[in-house]
Amino acid sequence: LRLDFVQRHHRLPTVEHFKRMNEDSLMHTPEFVIKPRSHTVWEKQCVRLHCTVSGWPDPRVVWYKNNVAIDPLASPGKYKLESRYSVHSLEINRCDFDDTAQYRVSAMNSKGELSAFASVVVKRFKGEIDDVLLSPALTVDGPVSEYGITFKTHIVDKFGVSFGREGETMSLGCTVIIYPALHRYQPEVQWYRDDVLLSASKWHHMHWSGDRATLTLTHLNKEDEGLYTLRVTTKSGYETYSAYVFVRDADAEIEGAPGAPLDVRCLDANKDYIIVTWKQPAVDGGNSILGYFVDRCEVGTNHWIQCNDTPVKFARFPVTGLVEGRSYTFRVRAVNKSGMSHPSRVSEPVAAMDPADRARMRGTSAPWTGQIIVTEEEPAEGVVPGRPLELQVTEATKNYVVLSWKPPAGKGLEGVMYYVEKCVSDTDSWQRVNTEIPVKSPRFALFDLAEGKSYSFRVRCCNSAGVGEPSDPTEATTVGDKLDIPSAPSKVVPTNNTDTSVVVSWEASRDAKELVGYYIEASMVDSNVWEPCNNKPVKGTRFFCHGLITGEKYVFRVRAVNAAGLSQFSPDSEPVEVKAAIGGGIPHGVLPEMGPGGNVGQLTEHRPRWTGTHETVQSPPDTKQKRKKAQTDTEAREGARAASSGLNEPTEGKSKGGKRGSVSWAPDLAKDLISESVSDSVSDSLTDITAHLDPFSVIAASPAPPYGISVLECVRDSMVLGWKQPNFIGGADITGYFVDYREVIDGVPGKWHEANIRAVSERAYRVSDLKENKKYQFQVRAANMAGVGIPSLPSDTFLCEEWTIAVPGPPYDLQIREVRSDSLVLLWRPPVYQGRDPVNGFYIDIKEAEAPEEAWRGVNTKATEKTYFKVNLKEAETYVFRVRAQNKAGVGKTSDVTEPVPALTKPGTKEIVVDVDDDGIISLNFECSELTQDSKFVWSKNYEEMTDTSRLTIETKGNKSKAAFNTPEEEDIGIYSCLVTHTDGASSSYTLSEEELKRLLVISHDHKFPIIPLKSELAVELLEKGRVRFWLQAEKISANGKVEYVFNDNVLSQGEKYKMNFDKNTGVIEMIMECLTPADEGTFTFQMTDGKATNQSSLVLIGDVFKELQKESEFQKKEWQRKQGPHFIEYLGYEVTPECCVVLKCKVGNMKKDTSALWYKDGREIKADNNLGFTEGVLKLEIAQISKKDSGVYEVVLKDDRGKDTSTLNLTDQGFKDLMNEVFSFIANSSTPLKITSTDQGIRLYTFVSYYNDLLQVTWHYKDSAIAFSDRIKSGVVGEQLWLQISEPTEKDMGKYAIEFSDGKGGLRRTVELSGQGETTSVLEDFSHSRSDCCTTALNLTCNISGDPVPEVTWLKNDREITSDDHCILKFESGKFASFTITGVNTSDSGKYSILVKNKYGTESADFTVSVFIPDEAGSKKK
Repeated sequence: LRLDFVQRHHRLPTVEHFKRMNEDSLMHTPEFVIKPRSHTVWEKQCVRLHCTVSGWPDPRVVWYKNNVAIDPLASPGKYKLESRYSVHSLEINRCDFDDTAQYRVSAMNSKGELSAFASVVVKRFKGEIDDVLLSPALTVDGPVSEYGITFKTHIVDKFGVSFGREGETMSLGCTVIIYPALHRYQPEVQWYRDDVLLSASKWHHMHWSGDRATLTLTHLNKEDEGLYTLRVTTKSGYETYSAYVFVRDADAEIEGAPGAPLDVRCLDANKDYIIVTWKQPAVDGGNSILGYFVDRCEVGTNHWIQCNDTPVKFARFPVTGLVEGRSYTFRVRAVNKSGMSHPSRVSEPVAAMDPADRARMRGTSAPWTGQIIVTEEEPAEGVVPGRPLELQVTEATKNYVVLSWKPPAGKGLEGVMYYVEKCVSDTDSWQRVNTEIPVKSPRFALFDLAEGKSYSFRVRCCNSAGVGEPSDPTEATTVGDKLDIPSAPSKVVPTNNTDTSVVVSWEASRDAKELVGYYIEASMVDSNVWEPCNNKPVKGTRFFCHGLITGEKYVFRVRAVNAAGLSQFSPDSEPVEVKAAIGGGIPHGVLPEMGPGGNVGQLTEHRPRWTGTHETVQSPPDTKQKRKKAQTDTEAREGARAASSGLNEPTEGKSKGGKRGSVSWAPDLAKDLISESVSDSVSDSLTDITAHLDPFSVIAASPAPPYGISVLECVRDSMVLGWKQPNFIGGADITGYFVDYREVIDGVPGKWHEANIRAVSERAYRVSDLKENKKYQFQVRAANMAGVGIPSLPSDTFLCEEWTIAVPGPPYDLQIREVRSDSLVLLWRPPVYQGRDPVNGFYIDIKEAEAPEEAWRGVNTKATEKTYFKVNLKEAETYVFRVRAQNKAGVGKTSDVTEPVPALTKPGTKEIVVDVDDDGIISLNFECSELTQDSKFVWSKNYEEMTDTSRLTIETKGNKSKAAFNTPEEEDIGIYSCLVTHTDGASSSYTLSEEELKRLLVISHDHKFPIIPLKSELAVELLEKGRVRFWLQAEKISANGKVEYVFNDNVLSQGEKYKMNFDKNTGVIEMIMECLTPADEGTFTFQMTDGKATNQSSLVLIGDVFKELQKESEFQKKEWQRKQGPHFIEYLGYEVTPECCVVLKCKVGNMKKDTSALWYKDGREIKADNNLGFTEGVLKLEIAQISKKDSGVYEVVLKDDRGKDTSTLNLTDQGFKDLMNEVFSFIANSSTPLKITSTDQGIRLYTFVSYYNDLLQVTWHYKDSAIAFSDRIKSGVVGEQLWLQISEPTEKDMGKYAIEFSDGKGGLRRTVELSGQGETTSVLEDFSHSRSDCCTTALNLTCNISGDPVPEVTWLKNDREITSDDHCILKFESGKFASFTITGVNTSDSGKYSILVKNKYGTESADFTVSVFIPDEAGSKKK
């Protein structure tokens, strides 16, 4: 047998700890740690009621019998009162029938009073033998009958842990040997299930053959599951044996259907109303239970009627509409989406009748006839009943609301019935619910109410005289479940027991209301198949799971159940291998019980003490042993605490605590600790177990002594002590500390006294009841499951006087964590004594271990408000630390110095690693290679142990522990650390900052919802033949990737219309459609899946976008068809040559020899001539001098046996205008610069073009205004020359002239400056002679020139420079007059002459023509 006591280490908040150390805060009202329990005892036996009370100041305890104070002196020997170590007891000797009463214990101090109650029932023996024979005398050897016969009972051939299935029959039996065997002597044989006495029924058949007791379970149901106990009672005592029976569900008629409900009971039966309750099954068939159907059957028939039309989820249902006076049985069926379960075992019959009538019938002495007689009082005619009283809502769920009330007082109750009315809150509209049939019972269930709405209710009475006034309405009641589903249990711990069983314990559901019990499930590791361990809820927090396979590893989980439903499952336990524990384990929930005479009896169940189930009839106890109980407790306690010798000093003598020495074990300590929470009988049993076990089968070492005792606070009559944890804790967690003190008078220490009776878990304790200005020494012992260690060395002598200093006291309990080569983390607790003002910060001091005191230096220059600090270190140095607290008054006393700590990172040290798994769960992971068998991972946030599991789920397997965040949020920001107990300080921390949390959340989202990256989104393009290609490219996708092609939420598949292709090497995904139809307008989506990663890309093709694409697709299709024969590569167009010729041309392809190409204008074929051409696949038609007659529609037709193609060019209207504008543009661009020349009439401005067209529009401008032509100013065209003639020019005609060509666009303008002044060169030509004949002997031309500087003059003939000679005399006089004289004119002098003047500002020129002809020829031409 292994006893594990787990101590939870956690850091209390500063304020809470200070309150516990502060005397005023320590004062509190009395509290019953253990309440007295009720007893049923045999007559002439003793009974002992005891309780444990806490409170400060120590409460005064008084016992009462039926509210009358008990005075032991008034009845000497009858009552015995004791009070030790906060345990108070009342012992009643030789109980008689008058001792049956209710007993009350009252605890009272200055803070208040509290009472607890217990009942004592005294029973008499039944049988043929006189009662005197059944009250054995008490002797040293045990109870003996007055006739000198002592019976010894042995139970052999026992039944073991049994497994059955619903519907089967099971027999349990044992052989009973009673010595001596007396003829006709019959022992009392009783069978119990879960401590409830069984009686013979159709379900239980009992048989006693004289030496064998048998219990037959005729038809197993899950109600039959439990711990069965056989009890054999003789005149000398009793023997018991217990074993567990498990009942599994019968095979479901429909696969996946749930198990049957169980424990159907009827409550609150009335005239036409009964509440039916049941318990939910453990097996739901793999699908959540949707609800339950309740069936009823009238006794005497076999006709079952379903009571509810829709399934109810609440495990309680009011059945109405019953017939008064008839009896009914009920059953319940569960339903899930797979089907219906088997019906439950039927309930016990219950009669629909008034409870008062039922009570009267139970009290009558008349035999039961099977008939129910309904009696009525004498009628009071004409009396309308009054108002119903005390109307209240007794139960409210989302399915129904139950009302209850009391009938009105007075007369008029004959045949009284009730109408129920409802009203929606905040309205005055009352509506009668049961309009047609009034109810007879003062109970009513309302269905079909709107969930979430609030209602008020009232009731009216009615009888033959009429309907009475309504009752007072109820408060507004909101329709909904008032009972919440319990929270999930936690901390499931499996422990080895036997080769086929495991003990599973867990932490109860928090704040659970109306808890029915727990279901436990087991699963072989890696099987993922869960099987129920029990099919009937257990109320305790420990259960023995049987029927496991030896050597296999199992994990366990637990869930709680109440009427509202089943909770979520607890986290899975650590795996445990099924094997026998040290000492072989114990059967299901049983402990050896002390039989009469002090001998160890057989195994019996003590579940009421462990699991909190109801108490049962107490067996006749060994009163002598009971009488010694208090003395035994004291001696065991003193023996455990008297181990004051050294660890290596074993003793020969016996002690109540077992062996003392270097190795010890703790039967007495275990007994002492358990006695605080369990009954005397269990404590006795544990004591006896330890007495018969080999001490070395449960080996552990007790702790070494604590050290470093210091005073943390001192007031007038109390001192708060602090100490350090022992360096050696014995391989098991320390369960607490015991403090002793002694007074020192004149340097002479006195006797040691206990400061605390119960162990304290913290390393600080307030020692009270000291004397002011007296000196004291203290010593401390540590205890673990192996026992109480030896005391520490006596502390220094401390004076008990009140501290009045303004600054704080010393911090204490300094701890070193996370030692590395460059840093460590120092933790401490704030001072108990805070001084005049609250503590507002701390300073940390450091020095090398070997350095002198003056080497202390501060780590932080600014006080830290936290109780932890990370200190940077120098590698390989050894340091010590201390902490000082400060308040407004200043810095207080330093703490005790820590042990020296070397700055070294130990080999194998691991750090906390943050991880994000594939499901996106963020977790902190820590691994430790130094684990021992008792090591535990302790996680903390900001160095305070985490007790709230709603934020983190902690899972430990082997040497690894993981803390996973449930829903990471900002409140999770902080420093997370993990400490491994029973190691050499293995610990690590991780800082979760706001930035780190954001980063992890991004990674978590990516892992939880991974995205397949895309190089390009879904796009569309057209292929040849007008085919449409939808495509995208994934950046990376595996060979397992899949794609779904979706159009308007419909998945497309490969076929004639759709061709899909997925190249997993390149990541290109495409879908090709032959063509687009109007039905293809919508949204196209590619949905990709690659493991957990997904992505999708959509393309919306609707409206104009779709129409354009469809039109282009159809065009491309036609184009492809067209190009299968002769076709135009470039359609018919035109171009204008530099010579201003218009060429119509088109480029053709796929031509053959027999392919014809025909030209048409306005539907008439153009015959082939020199203007038609075909060169290198280009057809041309040249129009040399285009005019209006060339306007028209031109067409080219290609044709052969493969097909025909046509190209048309419209050169009419705007088309012709555009063409001509382009021609005009060429003409304009071909124009020469505007020039000035002199004529006989005056001055002429002119320009030449390469080709003139009659349709060309030109405009002459003077000073940016169009010139109005007159007789003096005219314009015209001569050949390719466009001119402006100014006759008889004057000074007013000087200025800027321009000619503008119109081409339908911007046009072209050429300008010239006619001026006599300015910086640019100007030429004013005034040629006297420009025409001559052969008779003329000389020709003279003069020109006036102006310019500054004086320009240079050059004369040209036919664009060649002329030099002055005898035939051609050139002169330039006074910088103004240039003359040109030809002597001896002849026909060779005819030609084009030019004068070119130039200076640095520009160049100007003038042209003129000289024509020389023979006079006779001139005359003939005139004719």
